[in-house]
Amino acid sequence: MTNNASSPTIILIAGHWLGAWAWDEVLEHLTADGRRTIPMTLPGLDERDPERASRTLDDQAAAIEQTMAQAAASEARPVVIVAHSGANAPVSVVLDRHPELVRRVVWVDSGPVADGTVFAPDTPEDLEEFPLPPFDELGRQASLDGLSTEALERFRARAVPEPGPVLRQQAKLTNDARLAVPTTLVCCSIPSAQVMEWADAGHPMFAEVSRLDHVDLVDLPTGHWPMWSRPGDLARILAAAATSPVD
Repeated sequence: MTNNASSPTIILIAGHWLGAWAWDEVLEHLTADGRRTIPMTLPGLDERDPERASRTLDDQAAAIEQTMAQAAASEARPVVIVAHSGANAPVSVVLDRHPELVRRVVWVDSGPVADGTVFAPDTPEDLEEFPLPPFDELGRQASLDGLSTEALERFRARAVPEPGPVLRQQAKLTNDARLAVPTTLVCCSIPSAQVMEWADAGHPMFAEVSRLDHVDLVDLPTGHWPMWSRPGDLARILAAAATSPVD
């Protein structure tokens, strides 16, 4: 059993179309080990929100800041943020604003974005929201490896369309102190060797990785949604990352 007094709070943030529910299986493993863990739903991804389609990247960053405040994040007790997939943009903004409040950031099949990044710059201005695509189309963009029929059915049933403003808004980053936050890359659909090769080559998807001061690489071979395909293994990786040395 983990001593909560000495273990940092872990904030779990899933990517596009997903809410806090996406972490249910991982959460079971982490809480069973006594870790204080907060899964969150970003603004725009709560199906009960009548104005969800108008939510912005700034709204999402503000919600993360609020969750950090609820977790009593401070320089003395910084939190660990876990960002999956498209959660990378709002988390990058929060790291830019509050690097001193984050003990470690863990990117799950994802990575930090660069200043000026727009997730989908070709998104039409009149597109209010972007629903989960058919799985044959989605599978050409992100690996569905390891997902059971049940997991896919749950994904389809619970997915919430991504707000258009989030896809169009530019991430504005000005504080290079974010690059010094200790970082773990959990590499699932793309092996770590490939990630670093692309990072060193300046590939837009991973260009920021080569600028980070402290990076740990962990391979977890599976598809793009390891919280469903390998939840126990992912939970163990997150627990280890949360308490690993930061110096």
